[in-house]
Amino acid sequence: MKKPLAVATIAVALVVAVAGCSTSGSSTTTGGSQSSAAVKKAEKALAAIGRGQVLSKGPHGETASPASSADITAAEVDKVKALNATAAIVMHYGGNDWATAQIAGLKSEFGKLGIKVIATTDADFKPDKQVSDIETVMTQKPSIMVSIPTDPVATESAYKAAAAAGTKLVFMDNVPNGMTAGKDYVSDVSADNYGNGVVSAYELAKALGGKGKIGVIFHQADFFVTKQRYQGFKDTITKEFPDIKIVESKGIAGPDFAGDAQGAAGAILTKHPDLAAIWAVWDVPAEGVMAAARAAGRTDLKIATEDLGTNVAIALAKNQLVVGLGAQRPFDQGVTEARLGALALLGKTVPAYVAVNALPVDHSNVLQAWKTVYHADPPADLQNSYKK
Repeated sequence: MKKPLAVATIAVALVVAVAGCSTSGSSTTTGGSQSSAAVKKAEKALAAIGRGQVLSKGPHGETASPASSADITAAEVDKVKALNATAAIVMHYGGNDWATAQIAGLKSEFGKLGIKVIATTDADFKPDKQVSDIETVMTQKPSIMVSIPTDPVATESAYKAAAAAGTKLVFMDNVPNGMTAGKDYVSDVSADNYGNGVVSAYELAKALGGKGKIGVIFHQADFFVTKQRYQGFKDTITKEFPDIKIVESKGIAGPDFAGDAQGAAGAILTKHPDLAAIWAVWDVPAEGVMAAARAAGRTDLKIATEDLGTNVAIALAKNQLVVGLGAQRPFDQGVTEARLGALALLGKTVPAYVAVNALPVDHSNVLQAWKTVYHADPPADLQNSYKK
């Protein structure tokens, strides 16, 4: 996919403008000054993104619209309730904090809209299983289907059949091939995934003081949003921090993402004993990296990732291994997806691509970030883990 590469160049230019500090003069400064300048650059850029800057474009190059574009009036809610509509939620895989929060946001908002959720499925990241899930769900003729495709090619025909049957499709993050917003589907709702990659890069650079050898573990699949994260991270590290060197990159395909990442991280650590850090594409692979670091006795390793899952949040709270991440806002995404589906039932025109800005998270704000992301107090084990 060539489109995300062009987007990446534009997005990094935006972040560079925000960050301000040039790296061109770093060779004339002392090591301590270089470190201080790198930390200040990272902190300035993170502050700008935290204020709402969105760096991603949509799967077809669309400019992101804000979540507020899905706002629905009380009168519109009454009209939706009168339809006695139904909805199906067809996930790529479940059991993780992100998927659980997405589903919670969807069910909460569908309940407020008077839309009955008739099915929630988990494909275990297997395209053939997801195609079967879609076909089974469609026997119930849902008014709305909210879904995240496991594979944009393998699932295309199943989604097209659902659209042809009159079901309103709202996608999370990924979009099947050969489908057009406003014609074949309602909208695509995403986190700022490129921005999340940028955030994780700045968090890692801040922790490293702008220098060191690092490894990278990416998602080896044609999956738009994880490719965006990887691109955002690489662009920011390589263009903004020349003293941070990516010495090894390994892809993982799952479905055992934690186990695969543990194996990949263990191999990287063995090959590069002087490695300072590893980036992982989301929190479940990061859990595998943590396991590999502990097994290798590398409790000094620094890890950056995306998604505020329970285990990486606890590591952040303890100030152990994980130094920072870019968090999605999955509950808010679910609310937005439900509203867009409801507006489509009323014949309203909605944006093709809606994105929620990334949330920078480190040790200092991990407890408050949990509230922001999940709309709930941090669990007791997270609160009790926080090291002041």
